[in-house]
Amino acid sequence: MRLSAKAMALALGLLWGGGVAVAALLHLANPSYGTAFLDVVGSIYPGFHSARSLGDAVVGTAYGLIDGSVGGFIFASLYNLFSERSSAFVQQV
Repeated sequence: MRLSAKAMALALGLLWGGGVAVAALLHLANPSYGTAFLDVVGSIYPGFHSARSLGDAVVGTAYGLIDGSVGGFIFASLYNLFSERSSAFVQQV
C-alpha cells in the first residue's frame, strides 16, 4: 500500500499549522495558555516570538503549515520507499 505524498503533506501541514494557530490565538486571549509550547516553537521558527501579537500568530501558523507539509511529504516518501523494499524482500524469501 502506497501513501499519497501530496495528501500526507497537506494533512500534516494543516494539522501542525492549525495546532500552532489555535495555541497562538488562545495565548492571545489568555497569556498563561500554552506559554511553554509557544516558547519551544519560537525557538525553532525565526521571526516567531511566542505569539505576542496577531502578526506573530500568523507567522507561526505559516511556519507550521510549511513545516508540517515538508514533514508529511518526507514521511510519506520514506514510507513508500521502505514499503516497496520490504515487499520486494518478502517476495524473494
